[in-house]
Amino acid sequence: MKFFPVSTLAQLEFDKIKDLLSAHCRNEYAKIKVQQLRIHTKKEFIAKELQQTHEFKLLLDSGVYFPNDFAVNISKELKLLSIPGAVLSGEQFLLIKRLSGNTENIFRWFDEERRSANPALEKIMEGTYFEKCIRQLIDDVLDEVGIVKDQASEELASIRMSLYRKRHELRKVFDHIVNKLNKQGYLADIEESFMNGRRVLAVFAEQKRMIKGILHAESDSRRTSFIEPEETTSLNNEIFSLENEESKEVYRILKNLTQQLSVYASLLTRYYDISGEFDFVRAKAKFAQEIGATLPLVHDQAMVKMIGAVHPLLFLHNKKLHKKTIPVDLFLDAHKRILVISGPNAGGKTVTLKTVGLLQVMLQSGLLVPLHPDSEMGIFKQMMIHIGDTQSIEFELSTYSAHLTHMKQFIENANGKTLFFIDELGSGSDPNLGGAFAEVIMEELAHKHAFGIVTTHYLNLKVMANKVPGVINGAMQFDEKNLLPLYKLKIGSPGSSYTFSIAERIGLDKRLIEKARKLVDENHFQLDQLLNKSEQDLQQINQEKKQLQLLLKENEKLKKEMQTVLMKEKHLQEVEKIKLTNKISEDKLIYLKDMERKLKSLVIEWRKSEDKESVVKSINTLLSGQKDKFQSEKQQKKINEKFDEIGGEILVGNKVKMKQNRQVGIVKEIRGKKALLQVGIMPMLVELKDLVVVKEKAVNP
Repeated sequence: MKFFPVSTLAQLEFDKIKDLLSAHCRNEYAKIKVQQLRIHTKKEFIAKELQQTHEFKLLLDSGVYFPNDFAVNISKELKLLSIPGAVLSGEQFLLIKRLSGNTENIFRWFDEERRSANPALEKIMEGTYFEKCIRQLIDDVLDEVGIVKDQASEELASIRMSLYRKRHELRKVFDHIVNKLNKQGYLADIEESFMNGRRVLAVFAEQKRMIKGILHAESDSRRTSFIEPEETTSLNNEIFSLENEESKEVYRILKNLTQQLSVYASLLTRYYDISGEFDFVRAKAKFAQEIGATLPLVHDQAMVKMIGAVHPLLFLHNKKLHKKTIPVDLFLDAHKRILVISGPNAGGKTVTLKTVGLLQVMLQSGLLVPLHPDSEMGIFKQMMIHIGDTQSIEFELSTYSAHLTHMKQFIENANGKTLFFIDELGSGSDPNLGGAFAEVIMEELAHKHAFGIVTTHYLNLKVMANKVPGVINGAMQFDEKNLLPLYKLKIGSPGSSYTFSIAERIGLDKRLIEKARKLVDENHFQLDQLLNKSEQDLQQINQEKKQLQLLLKENEKLKKEMQTVLMKEKHLQEVEKIKLTNKISEDKLIYLKDMERKLKSLVIEWRKSEDKESVVKSINTLLSGQKDKFQSEKQQKKINEKFDEIGGEILVGNKVKMKQNRQVGIVKEIRGKKALLQVGIMPMLVELKDLVVVKEKAVNP
């Protein structure tokens, strides 16, 4: 996207948006990408990035965890990996292992269902694959903390075994010397220490000549000397030599591992990029949540249809102050391309202009924007902006000269794909002459089919907006009674500057006000008064319309409440009727459920029993309705003879009795309000409330 002037993005405060976005990034890759954020002009790029952010925002909104936790900058390690002869340390290999594990988690997260639900996010991994061999190679050589394993090579295992033995031998000899010298009172409180990797004795300075060995150092106070006993010198030399061999072998192993993994350098770099891309998309989604941004419909043409749009920086500022941000609705299309906004100073004209410009830049950079999701936004190829005093001392240009220089650039370069913003068109010169030039400039921009927003106080521009095709009026509303801006944009009619009204309200001398009125052209004054009155009348109509809508809503609410009461009463009557007519059916249902449970129990018993005929007879008896009570009483008597009910809390391992079928089982597991019982060979899931703890009676000898 082309910008004029080059400071356009700074004037729109896009750099502050990037700073807020960068604060949500966790890795260096994403932060760099934020600073290099591109403003696209091709729909496919814009739509892809918007959809990716939208999909990730939906994940955040629903609390779904996305497994991208790698936030370490390992670009240096990846670069070293691709350099022949380079050697990575164990810690660096662990970072590569973490990157590989992070990538594996991402690949596993995208199962078939999530791939179909998040097609734009999945495209980030397009053209790559997961190579499990990378982690395996590292695990074969390094342990969890990055130390080379003993079994990484036979040579290393042999060296470390020799080191272990020599250190053990040294420890025994040294401990013997320490015990002997301690008894003689030669050693200081610390007894021993290490100097240059060698174990030494901490000896009182006056006793140092009593011990044979090598003096390594003395304390700052000169009261303690550190001596390596001659009995351990030979062992220390051997250990030093073995440690040197160990270092060389570890270096050789790490060099070999670096060489093995170097073939995957480009793949690992792709893994790092994928992690950074997902972190970048996550940051955009988090920022979208922060400013209440959504995904509008994007068209590959020049147009603006913003519903409920707010300036993100103003929104965050007001949010801290617990203030509401007034949204703006704004529509520009092929028939209404240029909007002329008028109204009093500090009424929100410039904020509206900046809101549209900033949201357009955000959208074309792939960021979701704070407006209603029913909004529609087009794509522009260049943006021009003129806000504030552009006086240039360097080029000896006055404010108006600089203004005209900018307008010259606008006219020469504007086209149907241009979005321009001009704050106070024609200001800085004689009102009549400046207004005339402003009218010519705006008419020329309209003929160029450019899209834009112009703010002004000039009456001739307000009148012109109704005559030139493609130019429309808009006004920032104002509460004349309380002298307060309402920050609401009303499209379709111009607004008054409220110059004399504000002067009257603040108590300026009436004589001065009348004198000023006489100096103003009568037609000019009457037109401003007419605009003033029409705007206030429109506000009154809108207020009455809102009150009428509230009354209609209240009436509709009362109507629904009455219908709800009537429906509830009717429902209660129907319920009572159904209860009366279905009482017999309910009894039958209870009977059938009980019969079903008993039959299932007999089927289980039939499977376990060797005497199948006996069980079949029981089933026949149950189905015929005979001996049911007798069997129940018999079973209860049998259980009562063998178990006592003790009650209490039901725990795993308890023997319990089912209240309904009188069977006894052992509790294997508690699952919430249910227990898993082992009854014979069959497990059963039973409600805890239907169980009672029993204890087997003691058998009399």
